Amino acid sequence: MFAMYANKRILVTGATGLIGRALVKLLIQAGARVRAASLRDPIDPHPEAEYVQGDLMSRDVCAGMTRGMDYVFHLASIKGSVGVGRKYAADFFVKPILMNTHMMEESRKAGVEAYLFASSICVYAPARVFVEEKAWDAPPQQADAFAGWAKRMGEMQAAAYREQYGWNKIAIVRPVNIYGPYDNFDPQTAQVIPALIARVVHGENPLCVWGDGTAVRDFLYCRDAARGMMLALEKYANGSPVNLGSGVGFSVREIAEAILAATGRNPEIRWDTSKATGEKYRVADAKTAREHLGFQPEVSLRDGIAETVKWYMDHRDGRSFRKPNYSPSPS
Repeated sequence: MFAMYANKRILVTGATGLIGRALVKLLIQAGARVRAASLRDPIDPHPEAEYVQGDLMSRDVCAGMTRGMDYVFHLASIKGSVGVGRKYAADFFVKPILMNTHMMEESRKAGVEAYLFASSICVYAPARVFVEEKAWDAPPQQADAFAGWAKRMGEMQAAAYREQYGWNKIAIVRPVNIYGPYDNFDPQTAQVIPALIARVVHGENPLCVWGDGTAVRDFLYCRDAARGMMLALEKYANGSPVNLGSGVGFSVREIAEAILAATGRNPEIRWDTSKATGEKYRVADAKTAREHLGFQPEVSLRDGIAETVKWYMDHRDGRSFRKPNYSPSPS
């Protein structure tokens, strides 16, 4: 499996994030020679990867990183919980656009054979089920507007390169909510699964959860997301976006129950219906990934949460946690 990656020189940006780490490991297992790019010093680096540091908002940095590469997986971006993308609107809009623009341009100039752009389901307008062809029917929902438009511009850049340069070996993936080890577990900025894990493990009781527990989302374990990206570059590098998700919705109540089961804790849960929780139901259509990539998640939600809880409890010193890459709160 993944024979196309053997002995290939591959750049992974965002290589120290939760998907990037899993991807670096899988690529090396497939025989690739991996250059792992990160903004900060790598924590727990893979011993067989070449690590390079730099700010991808710099065109010169991107030029140096892409030189000599066969393939590029561009995962570097900005991630945060509901509300964070509006509080740090400029960071969520400008920084990804600069990174995406320079990385794709320098990859093209360097003669990179195939390129993967990690977009997001935040490009979609409000809908119960996200279908690839309908993404541009309306603007992204307001809660994700700045991040959504930044990702849309990356997708449009790929279309422009195909139009002008005939570079059609670009895969575009739209991952759902990804979780796993090495995530951001800060309850103030993290997404729902890592935030709840941290709060439960640290003994919060009662456990206050936004909403009434009925909001439904699609979740994917980081290792499955990385494997899906490898399949996309291998089988679907044609400039057409593909969702990476389970195609199954899980409620916040189900997530909380899975976390409690994995931790062995039993706090009282108080549902705070006064707080915003976004759309009630958001699930990705997984048909394209099934039919064209042969992709199905291998890790169930309960197993993935159990693995993430175990990792978190083994790393509670915080040394290995992912840190937000947007501006700190103003003093």
